[in-house]
Amino acid sequence: MPTYLTPGVYVEEVQSGARPIEGVGTAVAAFVGFAQSGPFHAPTLVTSWDQYTQLFGGFAEGAYLPHSVYGYFANGGGAAYIVRIGGSAEDASAPAGNGSRQRREPDAAEPVELGGFLVAARPGVSGVSVEVADADGENPPEDRFKVLVRQGDQVAETYDASTRRNVKGYLVTQARSSRLVEVTEKRGTTQSRPANQTVTLPDAPAAPAVPGSGSGSGEVARLDPAEYVGDAAARTGFGGLEAIDEITMVAVPDLMSAHERGDIDAEGVRTVQLAVISHCEQMGDRVAVLDTPPGLTAQQVRTWRNDEAGYDSRYATLYYPWVRVFDPAAGRNTTVPPSGHIAGVWARSDAERGVHKAPANEVIRGAVDLEFRLSKGEQDLLNPIGVNCVRTFPGRGVRVWGARTLSSDPAWRYLNVRRLFNYLEESILLGTQWVVFEPNDDRLWSSIRRNVTAFLTEEWRRGALFGRTAQEAFYVKCDRDNNPQESIDQGRVVCEIGVSPVKPAEFVVFRLAQFSDSTSLVDE
Repeated sequence: MPTYLTPGVYVEEVQSGARPIEGVGTAVAAFVGFAQSGPFHAPTLVTSWDQYTQLFGGFAEGAYLPHSVYGYFANGGGAAYIVRIGGSAEDASAPAGNGSRQRREPDAAEPVELGGFLVAARPGVSGVSVEVADADGENPPEDRFKVLVRQGDQVAETYDASTRRNVKGYLVTQARSSRLVEVTEKRGTTQSRPANQTVTLPDAPAAPAVPGSGSGSGEVARLDPAEYVGDAAARTGFGGLEAIDEITMVAVPDLMSAHERGDIDAEGVRTVQLAVISHCEQMGDRVAVLDTPPGLTAQQVRTWRNDEAGYDSRYATLYYPWVRVFDPAAGRNTTVPPSGHIAGVWARSDAERGVHKAPANEVIRGAVDLEFRLSKGEQDLLNPIGVNCVRTFPGRGVRVWGARTLSSDPAWRYLNVRRLFNYLEESILLGTQWVVFEPNDDRLWSSIRRNVTAFLTEEWRRGALFGRTAQEAFYVKCDRDNNPQESIDQGRVVCEIGVSPVKPAEFVVFRLAQFSDSTSLVDE
């Protein structure tokens, strides 16, 4: 309380007792796969297809990541993190980390030195020149300068750069997004501001093939599952996604392109898929979107699911069959894994209906056909074992026709229940951070009950919880019964919450019966 020593009128600001809990985002995807360009093993946020093409290039023959990202945004996705794997030129010249063998690039053109930096054209790029000029403004810092990258007579890229490593404008960091040049430090030298000059870079050799394309001059080494799994400390592979809290779904479409090419066998596919499932289970706030191997019939998928894969997880889903989409790189339709398009459908359903709505009976935009058209009888084999089918219906297009997890526990059978709990848990977790170090007494418990109850009441009104009244839909208990003195002495606050989630009407049954309206004559 403030101390008043002089007579007068004083105004105090007081903290309101209400601390509303806000719902977190539910539709942020992460994709791990192959791309034409862009940083390796660095989770990079993109919010549109155009931004993806600027950072990672467009469609590439044999790579499923571009198709997945395109399908994600086309179907309603709003944000995604991209992890490009496959190795780089530097990785090929050094021992590969985590036991993985990296992809080898062709010999690069001789780089040009600029004040302690080595600048070279990216593979396949020609006709590039680099101009170094003074930074804009009066008396700019000594470490600042401007870099103009020209291709032909046109200025294609401009950077306000610095030689200092710990600033945002560090030239090496900025050039990672360049599609024309590569910039690295020259080892054993001190970086200094380059002199004003214009240099023409030697033309680079042809760009190497994207892993999985099976074409091009670049030799592609075999990729181990460790390349996908990565390392949490080094922020590579799935491990690089652990530091990004907002991710809610993870897909690995190019696992199947590596499998088709022969780089990863059937056991390797299972290893990587188990790794992404384990990642989602450990994080506890995201769900894996898995693809079946290509070219399998419904019976083969059933056998693969039961006898080979055998996954049992409430944090994973599996979709079949693959979808056919137009491939601009090849100029014809091609078959791709459905996971990217499915993730977009999840995002669209969340935005239009809410995370509590099962993301099924939804059209897959961009899908012109399916690898296999399933019958009802074939889906009867797959739906009970958690394989979510994609079906075509006359006059209704290509639709997602399943919304189950891979869990054998009936309580977690439905995908929307799993994702609803993820949403509620994360929202309450973030919305109650103010509780830490507050006095552990009845006043605190009352505040917790009030805030959590207000949040769940709003979710019930939106249709996320089942019940005619809020009391039927959920309960919140935080009082002396579940916070005894022993718990208080340990510095713990226990709040028990129970919710009744809505479950999808998966089987709609209309019972029709025949009856006759007979009347009896009564003699008077």
